Amino acid sequence: MASCDYCGTSILFGGTRSGDLRFCSQKCAANVPLLRASRAIPEDAVDRLAGEIHRGQCPKCGGPGPVDLHTSHRVYSALAFTSWSSHPEMCCPSCARKKFLKHGAFSLVLGWWGFPFGLIMTPIQVLRNAGGLLGIGEPARDVPSDKLKRMARISLGAQRRAQIEAAGIPPTWSPEGP
Repeated sequence: MASCDYCGTSILFGGTRSGDLRFCSQKCAANVPLLRASRAIPEDAVDRLAGEIHRGQCPKCGGPGPVDLHTSHRVYSALAFTSWSSHPEMCCPSCARKKFLKHGAFSLVLGWWGFPFGLIMTPIQVLRNAGGLLGIGEPARDVPSDKLKRMARISLGAQRRAQIEAAGIPPTWSPEGP
């Protein structure tokens, strides 16, 4: 199964491409320049920032970590309309469990009412949230996940890109390559 090069969300259907990159939505695809800039960030800087985030306090509740990137899923349907989405959030395991429960309940109540995709996507999204509650596919507690490292790399890439723009230096990347 493919995953979004920006947010790391699994892509079940569709998605969009830009060169060698694949995205879950146009919103994520709009970050191509940021991803290109982040490729120049050294691995040790990424590991250092990801470790600091992982050992820090939860940005959502202020409680102790480990903090990582957790993704919950939901679906909403109304007759011929069905919308499903994934919601990555940087938080502690306790906040992640609450989010899995909230989005799972939301999907159970409001997901079934569309034909045909509501009937198809509701069990998928509910099972994905149940898997998150059981720790299936969730990050390990002792080390930062690859998704957290990806977000740390993007954050550092955004800082680098802002510094370059502030200095008035034109970008050296192109939409097709690094």
